[in-house]
Parts: sequence; C-alpha cells; structure tokens
Amino acid sequence: VFLPLFLSAITGLFYRVSKDLLGYTRDEVHWLMSFHEGEWLGDNGELIYVFLNSLGILWMLITGFQMFSKKISFTKKVTKVESKG
Repeated sequence: VFLPLFLSAITGLFYRVSKDLLGYTRDEVHWLMSFHEGEWLGDNGELIYVFLNSLGILWMLITGFQMFSKKISFTKKVTKVESKG
C-alpha cells in the first residue's frame, strides 16, 4: 500500500507545484499526471491502481479512527481513576 500511495502523493504534489508555482503548461507536466493516475499501467491496470489506492486510504482512515477513539477512551479512563485516587 505504501508505494502506490507514496507515488500518488509525490506526483500529485509535483504536478501542482510545477503547474501553479513554476509556470509549466499542462502539456509539459502531463507525464506526472499519467503517473499519478496510473495511466502507465494501461486501462485495466489504471482501474486496479485507483481501486487499490482508494482501499488503502479507506483502510488507513478506519484504523486511524479506531486508534484515535481508543486513545480518547483511555484518556477518559485515566482521568477518572486519577480523580478518584
């Protein structure tokens, strides 16, 4: 999951910076968008690439939320125990 998400993040960032801040035209930096969207994998590969990236992000959101909610729950328990003792 790391490599495809990293590739998407880096190419998306460089595309936007190159286009907006450095003044390159869309055609000059289209190769970055091709990498970003997985076009280099062909039609079926692009679909799989986007699908797996989406699943990876959703998985990280779900597990991150679970870790966050456990931390909040633990903090509340510790605060209650400390105030009793």
